[in-house]
Amino acid sequence: MLLDELGSKGVVELARMIAAKELSPVELTMDIIKGIEDRNDALNALVVFAFEEALDTARAAERALMAGDKIGPLHGIPYALKDCFDFKPGWRNTFGGVPALKDYVSGAYSLYPQRADRAGAIAVGKTNSPSFGFRGTCDNFLFGPTRNPFNLALNSGGSSGGAAAAVAAGLLPFAEGGDGGGSIRIPAAWCGVYGFKQSFGRLPLHAGANRFSGINPFIFEGSLTRSVADTAYILGALAGEDPADPLSYPSHGDFMPATRRSIRGMRIAYSPNLGIHGVDPIIAERVADAVRAFEEAGAIVEQVDLDLRYTLRELSDLWCRLIVPNSLLTLKLLQAEGHDLLRDHPEDLPLQFREWLECCRSMTILQHLEDQTMRSEVFATFQELFERYDLLACPTVAAMPVANAVDGNTVGPSSVAGRPADPLIGWCMTFLFNLTGHPAASVPAGLSPDGLPVGLQLIGRGRADADVLAASAAFEQLRPWASTYRICHNLPAAGATGSAGENEAMHGSAL
Repeated sequence: MLLDELGSKGVVELARMIAAKELSPVELTMDIIKGIEDRNDALNALVVFAFEEALDTARAAERALMAGDKIGPLHGIPYALKDCFDFKPGWRNTFGGVPALKDYVSGAYSLYPQRADRAGAIAVGKTNSPSFGFRGTCDNFLFGPTRNPFNLALNSGGSSGGAAAAVAAGLLPFAEGGDGGGSIRIPAAWCGVYGFKQSFGRLPLHAGANRFSGINPFIFEGSLTRSVADTAYILGALAGEDPADPLSYPSHGDFMPATRRSIRGMRIAYSPNLGIHGVDPIIAERVADAVRAFEEAGAIVEQVDLDLRYTLRELSDLWCRLIVPNSLLTLKLLQAEGHDLLRDHPEDLPLQFREWLECCRSMTILQHLEDQTMRSEVFATFQELFERYDLLACPTVAAMPVANAVDGNTVGPSSVAGRPADPLIGWCMTFLFNLTGHPAASVPAGLSPDGLPVGLQLIGRGRADADVLAASAAFEQLRPWASTYRICHNLPAAGATGSAGENEAMHGSAL
């Protein structure tokens, strides 16, 4: 079956095979669906299913292909959306497993699925996420945790944890994710896939009622894949200005040449901890070894000391204060539709999230402007660095994957390597680059002695997406990671993992 070959046949190859009529969109979609039915129970990666709609779309795709119609770059390729702020008309959206919203349906149509659908991709369902995407782990009170395909007792990372786990395990060739503080890169690191946060505005974002909310902090939609080339190909298919997003801008539309570009002479700054994080020794060792690959490719690598002038807790709290007001607006809009979560169902939201909602509700405009000043200082620090270097390299996350909780409230560690960290986001070395907007990627950097993935983060100058992709591809060529996915394919059969309650909740979410 094709399903067994997905680890080696990614988006680029599948698109070529479909265009050449070597592969049927219907057969591919059926294989993907069967793989999800057989193996998703073990992961709890997908939580909303649209199999019949997907098959209808696949049949239409096949008819168009056989008729010789013009096809898009993603024609016939299955994917999934994230169940958080990513809408498709008529589809269920629980905002990250909020029990009171288990039957909520919106008529909205986010720009990512609009463009993916227009490019010919086939949406088969939605992936798991924490409530309102507000943490670096993937767990919630409705669906429970998404398990790490490298070790099912551990978490996949968040917030796009379902997407990363599904791609790593070969359930999907690619999946959509959102990234407001690292939500693409964090699970990419823990699940050993490639996660890219492109420059802000390159891939348009549908931000709902407030079309400017995506700047506080910078929020992105993107793709999780098993290769750099697949991500570059998808970005080329989806990027570009859109009138629905006032912050988007035109794009040249082809990022594949960047994946074949030499990085000889590129200057790369390497920071083991960004000056503020405690880092797990295993991660520190793997990343220190990984950056040597860039020297092998002819780049110049220099270790740097960063001075961000604020503590880790001050910066992680800053991120929380900037992003939570977006959730306050969403809750207000849901209230207008008859879903008053804070009044009627406060227990459906994690306590930590409710505490931050109350904190941000009482903030003044002056306090918000003071936060933007603090944010500007962080931006200036990195801008100064990029006057001397083309890229910054560091770990993606400071901690190895944590064990899944039994109550739907998995969080990260409260300390790493003897240094305190906010368990929601403070162990994630990603959120700073949502404050600044720089393009950033998590690259699989190898495995720990226990066989768990470690992520290397690459950050580029503003709009220098091609540099990040080029360095990522050079690393992949020298330190290929495709063979690691064999570990993820040895998952238990359907029903073999997870409690009856978890499995019932998951299957009950079908469209």
